[in-house]
Amino acid sequence: MRRLKKRIFYGLCGGTVAVLAIVRACNPGVVQPGGECEVDSVSENMTEVVQKPVVLEKKTRHRVMGVHSYEECFPDLQEVQIVAAQRWGVRPVKNREEAEHRKQDLVYVGANPNFCIDRAMRQSIPYLVPRASDLLQKIGRNFIDSLYIKDVPVHRIIVSSVLRTEDDVARLRRVNGNASEQSCHRYGTTFDITYVRFDPVHHANGAPCEYVSDAILKPVLSEVLRDLRQQGLCYVKHERKQSCFHITVR
Repeated sequence: MRRLKKRIFYGLCGGTVAVLAIVRACNPGVVQPGGECEVDSVSENMTEVVQKPVVLEKKTRHRVMGVHSYEECFPDLQEVQIVAAQRWGVRPVKNREEAEHRKQDLVYVGANPNFCIDRAMRQSIPYLVPRASDLLQKIGRNFIDSLYIKDVPVHRIIVSSVLRTEDDVARLRRVNGNASEQSCHRYGTTFDITYVRFDPVHHANGAPCEYVSDAILKPVLSEVLRDLRQQGLCYVKHERKQSCFHITVR
């Protein structure tokens, strides 16, 4: 019985080999190393991928352009700004005691993350009408955003003058001949932003911000003010002697 099983097994094996030999003789291409060609092709493609340089997209950095002329872009004189001040502002305040009773018409702007009030400010108090307060916050916020997209260390604008009482105007006129008796600052619609000093914002770890010259920061601020003026949100005068932008809400 065992011998019979062996004969059957060997017979089947021999028959299989014979069939394969016939197939090979009739179709030689069946046993060509097609798999090897496919592997070689894949290897060549992989080599091309590895050797091909990878080009990484660089972070877009907006250039600091500034405006073509401060005088031409910010020409709004007193006679233009006073009309808007009288339209949108409060009745002029006699003194600071009276100002304490007018806060229902005014917004305190002494503390804000988008700007800071000049510590040396003596001839005005940090109050504006809501319309002007919104404008000041927009200027500060847009300035910070512009610095970020231009990859410039973040600074805040410094407000050097805000609401002036009648007494403040009188005192200022004694030391500053350019101060107008009909100052727009009396209406709570007007503020000055210095362009020679900016407030550096410290990093989250408390490290000081990198120094940036006002020769860079002033043009960025001018771009922000130009855009808002072109949108019809404010009047702006470039003050050379006072080194500030004199701004009234519209």
